[in-house]
Amino acid sequence: MAEETQKPEAAAAPAPTEEVVVEKESEQEDAPEKPADAVVEDKPAEAVEEEPKVEAKDTKVTESASFKEETNIAGELPDPQKKALDELKQLIQEALNKHEFTPPPAKDKDKPAPEEKKEEDQPATSAAETEVKVETEAPAPVEVKEEEKADPPVEAPAPVEVREEEKADPPIEAPAPETVVETEVVEKVSAADDDGAKTVEAIEESVVAVATPPPAEKPEEEASSSLKPEVVAQSEEKPEEAEVPRPPPQEVSIWGIPLLADERSDVILLKFLRARDFKVKDAFTMIKNTVIWRKEFGVDGLLDEELGNELEKVVFMHGFDKEGHPVCYNVYGEFQNKELYQNTFADEEKRSKFLRWRIQFLEKSIRKLDFSPNGISTIVQVNDLKNSPGPGKRELRQATNQALHLLQDNYPEFVAKQVFINVPWWYLAFNMMISPFLTQRTKSKFVCASPAKSSDILFRYIAPEQVPVQYGGLSRDGEQEFTVADAATEVTIKPATKHSVEFPVTGKSTVVWEVRVVGWDVNYGAEFVPTAEDGYTVIVSKTRKVGPADETVISNSFKTGEPGKIVLTIDNQTTKKKKLVYRSKAKPYSE
Repeated sequence: MAEETQKPEAAAAPAPTEEVVVEKESEQEDAPEKPADAVVEDKPAEAVEEEPKVEAKDTKVTESASFKEETNIAGELPDPQKKALDELKQLIQEALNKHEFTPPPAKDKDKPAPEEKKEEDQPATSAAETEVKVETEAPAPVEVKEEEKADPPVEAPAPVEVREEEKADPPIEAPAPETVVETEVVEKVSAADDDGAKTVEAIEESVVAVATPPPAEKPEEEASSSLKPEVVAQSEEKPEEAEVPRPPPQEVSIWGIPLLADERSDVILLKFLRARDFKVKDAFTMIKNTVIWRKEFGVDGLLDEELGNELEKVVFMHGFDKEGHPVCYNVYGEFQNKELYQNTFADEEKRSKFLRWRIQFLEKSIRKLDFSPNGISTIVQVNDLKNSPGPGKRELRQATNQALHLLQDNYPEFVAKQVFINVPWWYLAFNMMISPFLTQRTKSKFVCASPAKSSDILFRYIAPEQVPVQYGGLSRDGEQEFTVADAATEVTIKPATKHSVEFPVTGKSTVVWEVRVVGWDVNYGAEFVPTAEDGYTVIVSKTRKVGPADETVISNSFKTGEPGKIVLTIDNQTTKKKKLVYRSKAKPYSE
């Protein structure tokens, strides 16, 4: 018995090696299956890859282990990381002193730009108006131009002077004076019929008319010059105002923890640094953007909003993994319910509500984490793709992409592992396409499992007593004889073999047990065998065939007043390995 129970533990050790599945997509279907030697025989193709991939898994165990061993204690960080953390703190302190973490200042800076553009547009419009005015006067003498083109040769230089004068003031208006000059020339030609001297007068008048705009600009210069002392005065007053009140540095918190306070703050900052490969400026920009987004999105107020419980079966927290990380389950198959799908993704408003609900759920989960340097500050995500609507659902894809962008940009390094179970073929193809764009750090967190291997993969990271019953575990809702504190034992039953489990009974007691075989399709029976040679064996549960849909967990008990043992017999007559999970306890009684 001891040896058999140790086998599943050995399988659990290489659990981190499942991460390999995402790195090489061609081997993904088989990679997760290899460590689970007990179940590999389910598919011949998978069995073939068992031996070679064990070695690959071993190498990747070190990768996952190194990832998990990253310390959050500032004193234990490598020198470059310490320096990056100190530099990031300095940047944050300077930003807090200048109150740079508030959204309004960024909006105010954008406002003056359009105003300046308007001012620049105004002179152009005024020039256009003058052009229109002059052109309206031109229609009458248009015919005269053709007859007397040769008469006024002197008028050609006049427009040149006008252009030079206008170019000095507003360079943008240079084309406008050309049209003005042409209209004026028409007037000059008509004047030339009476006397050549009149044309000179007309030219002078036109020059004066065109030259009038510059004086209008001089008062502006005078006004600006008159404003200069005021500006200087204001600039002189500003430092006095800043010095007098000296507002305290801005106080900013994320997930209930100040950015610069204690060791917990270091844990938060390290998440942003690791998300940006310890590039200080990039990490600072990410923190700043996150703080501003949280204020604009209203995250703190979102915690108290009532958004309903229609999606409680889609996303839920349940139990912990073997390292103490809380586990979050995402069940995409629930969206096969058309009514739920329409109520969640039918239009933009509903998708926005779903997004707010998802952020609210994540925020509440994060608030329960331990941000102390030695605490657990990450979550394990289990994504069940069974009966998932797939990529063809445009609304679901839009909502998912939007949620992913927000999570990537504002919730760095909160996922310890991403486990995908009941993975269909199309996801493996999709994973193959996106894998080259994922960093090694991200891929080291990904684990994929086909439907036949899902329970085995979960058991490598999560103890059976913590796994929900629908995923092959023993955890059920409601009052039960056992709790998560009662550890379960995993055993792999080989094909065409019979396995026995014994619970010793020392005296007067009631023995209680729970047992399940993932997928069942085996024969099960239980009996009590007394220690006394003259005693009689008692059949507790007659041997019977248990099908896949008959029972998930068998619970039973036996009360006895003599020492002996309870013997459970599981007969696997199939050609596949089976995963057996059980636990028991004895409760003494008195007559």
